[in-house]
Amino acid sequence: MSARTTTGTTTGTTTGINRRGFLKTSAAGAAGLAIGFYLPGRFEALAAGPAAATAPASLNAWMLISTTDAVTIMIDKSEMGQGILTALCMIAAEELDCDWKSIRTEFAPAAKKYFNPAFGMQGTGGSSSVRSSWDPMRKAGAAARDMLLQAAAQKWGVDKSACRTENGAIYHDATKRKLTYGSVAEAASKLPVPQNVPLKDPKQYRIIGKSTKRLDTPDKVNGAAQFGIDVRQPAMLYAVIARCPVFGGKVASFDAAKAKAVPGVKDVVQISNGLAVLADSTWAAMQGRRALDIKWDEGANANVNSAGISKLLASQMAKNGAEARKEGDVESALMSAVQKVEAVYEAPYLAHATMEPLNATADVRADRVDVWAPTQFQTMAQGMSAKVAGVKPENVFIHTTYLGGGFGRKAGTDFVMEAVETSKAAGAPVKLTWSREDDMQHDFYRPASYARLSAGLNADGLPVAWTTRVACSSIMEKWFPGSTKNNLDPTSVEGVANLPYSIPNILVDYVRIEPGIPVGFWRSVGTSQNGFFSECFMDELATAGKKDPYEFRRRFLDKAPRHLGVLELVAQKADWNKPLPEGRYRGIAVLEAFQSFAAQVVEISVDRKARTLKLHRVVCAVDVGRVVNPANIVMQSESAIVYGLSSALYGAITISNGRVEQSNFDDYQVLRMDAMPTIEVHIVPSEEKPTGAGELSVPPVVPALCNAIFAATGKRIRRLPIAPEDLA
Repeated sequence: MSARTTTGTTTGTTTGINRRGFLKTSAAGAAGLAIGFYLPGRFEALAAGPAAATAPASLNAWMLISTTDAVTIMIDKSEMGQGILTALCMIAAEELDCDWKSIRTEFAPAAKKYFNPAFGMQGTGGSSSVRSSWDPMRKAGAAARDMLLQAAAQKWGVDKSACRTENGAIYHDATKRKLTYGSVAEAASKLPVPQNVPLKDPKQYRIIGKSTKRLDTPDKVNGAAQFGIDVRQPAMLYAVIARCPVFGGKVASFDAAKAKAVPGVKDVVQISNGLAVLADSTWAAMQGRRALDIKWDEGANANVNSAGISKLLASQMAKNGAEARKEGDVESALMSAVQKVEAVYEAPYLAHATMEPLNATADVRADRVDVWAPTQFQTMAQGMSAKVAGVKPENVFIHTTYLGGGFGRKAGTDFVMEAVETSKAAGAPVKLTWSREDDMQHDFYRPASYARLSAGLNADGLPVAWTTRVACSSIMEKWFPGSTKNNLDPTSVEGVANLPYSIPNILVDYVRIEPGIPVGFWRSVGTSQNGFFSECFMDELATAGKKDPYEFRRRFLDKAPRHLGVLELVAQKADWNKPLPEGRYRGIAVLEAFQSFAAQVVEISVDRKARTLKLHRVVCAVDVGRVVNPANIVMQSESAIVYGLSSALYGAITISNGRVEQSNFDDYQVLRMDAMPTIEVHIVPSEEKPTGAGELSVPPVVPALCNAIFAATGKRIRRLPIAPEDLA
């Protein structure tokens, strides 16, 4: 049965609630049982004192059980294709013991009670959805089930212990009686909320751990699912924005006469990011934009170009950076090393290129703002909208739609801000749509990054010292000014600062440099480029020490059992120790991202005369703790591998005269179907708490591919994307 989703509808309220407990409450306008649970924000949890136990609190996610046996689960995360809607329902339904076919879902409105504890705000990212919801969702389901049992027992006049639940019903086996959840939901809602209800033993799981079809698939297939770009409102105008092609530029002057003469165009208004063309259709608005006569003040970035940015990053290698990790005495170890290995690596800016371009619909009124948007961060969208519209945040209602991909881009609020500003200026609901070219040329890009690595080997060819210096823009300071300490952005060094290998002397530092190009969170963030640096350099050390790349890594993972587990599994499944067919070559890599672990082996062949390569096989092993939905882990791993391969083979945003040169998928390519390798995904069994899979498999595929190219050609890939001359 498909999951019907209604966005932005609050179906319950709570007051006077113990912030560490659960609350049952009657749903507004509906009979039934609503179970809520509180997810404390990171900072609020730290500040909570003894009085917190009795302080009133808002609730985060909760479930509603109706008298018709339907179970509605509020989804406080954004579903952008990663399968989180289904996963969260599986966690809750397991402990609730409900009929899976009875599940319904709603996306939660923007409110403090829905804060993600990983961020201290409501948002989806960092592969945090399952790990942040694992305990609360289970406890809420268990509490609801216990209350339903108690209500049924009271109705029958028997002890609760004599009753059991199964598939959405309560049974009293001694008398062969049965009641459905819906028939006792109203009575259950009047009972005290139980505390510390025992959770199921994993051996009893009937939903968690089993491959499950996604709840949102039927509606996506039949067109019922609402993405941001599907939103329509009465009397709505359509808008596109003319933005300065140079980052940081602004409108100097404009003449809208020709634009207003275009049939369908209603008005042209100036907003913070440029000029909004309003029309009765998106097409008319786009035609009006083309007719605009605009003069731009291009500002300080008008002469910025990629070559200059590369030189600027390289020049930072002479500076001492903020120390991210320091162990032992690197300087002395390098001086006494028998062999020294040095290399510089470079990665370009990358766009997110989500399949659904940015869009938002806003309706700004004097005392209320409604926004329909495919957003990853509801709290930021709400706060920004309130500021722009001049209303209180609680009067801004964010209706989260499905996202046609996010990858971190839709954590931004720029597209929401434009819609709100335009609606305010127009005095009418406005749907704003970005074109693919808008999206590609006005992104928050993965930072261009430059790294210098050096290592010392002893007489046995084993590393005794490792250093990495990274130079790039700070994502955290861009998005959360003042959030970093000592000028160290942890996202800029993840993938190198957490190097898992047992090397006695390690130094990692970071130099922040801002070339003027906007940056943001890109799928797997810093590990996406730093993993390329560190795992390719690890291969360089194996070659210098005349060691097998797999055995070399394995030797130094004695203090990293989960890294070792995925490495050994991927080597086994890829038949690492068996010879390959003639003309085939392979590379290996292992990395951690967002508390999860992945290793990959990429198998290729190279036509050196034609300067082309063929991807034959990618073997992937992942450890994401306890698995909620194995099918989804496989799909997410496959997706991440395609995303990573695309970045390695084609991905580069280049700058000329302050402008992005790429504009669409013809010059910012992604991997095509006919180039797809066979992908095998193997999951490490684990009883650890669940972690994330959405971003995990992006970082290791890039160094594994580059290491395979070295095996085939003897050439090291130290700069991305891979160029034809790298294959000669």
